[in-house]
Amino acid sequence: MDQGEGKQRRVPRYPFAAPATVIPEAGLPVGGNVTELSLYGCYLDSTAPLAPRARVTVKIFAPTGEYFEADATVIYANPNLGMGLVFRQVRPDYLSTLRKWLLAAMQETQAQKQDPKEETEYP
Repeated sequence: MDQGEGKQRRVPRYPFAAPATVIPEAGLPVGGNVTELSLYGCYLDSTAPLAPRARVTVKIFAPTGEYFEADATVIYANPNLGMGLVFRQVRPDYLSTLRKWLLAAMQETQAQKQDPKEETEYP
C-alpha cells in the first residue's frame, strides 16, 4: 500500500522511540511505540491500528517524564503493523516539547551521519 513515500514531505521525519497511547473519540485506547516523528505527525507501531480518518488524541511519553499530547487524525493504517497520524491541534506548551524532541532527534541523526558506526566484516 502506497502511503505517499515517494512524495516530498513538508518537513523531515526523524527516527524516534517512545511509548504512546492513542485515544479514539469512541472506543478503547490503543498503545504502541512511536518510531518516527515530525512537526506535523508521527508513525506509531501498533498491532491494533485504527481505521484511516479516525479522530484521536495521541499522548507520547518520554523517559524523562515529559509527555506530548495532540488532537490527531489517522492518515493511514497498516494492518497489524501500525498507523500514521497527522496532528490537527497542538497546544503551545506541547508544541515547545515537540520542538525540543525534534531538535534532539535532528542532532542525533546528524551526528550518526557524521560518525557512522564501523561495520563489522565477517570472513
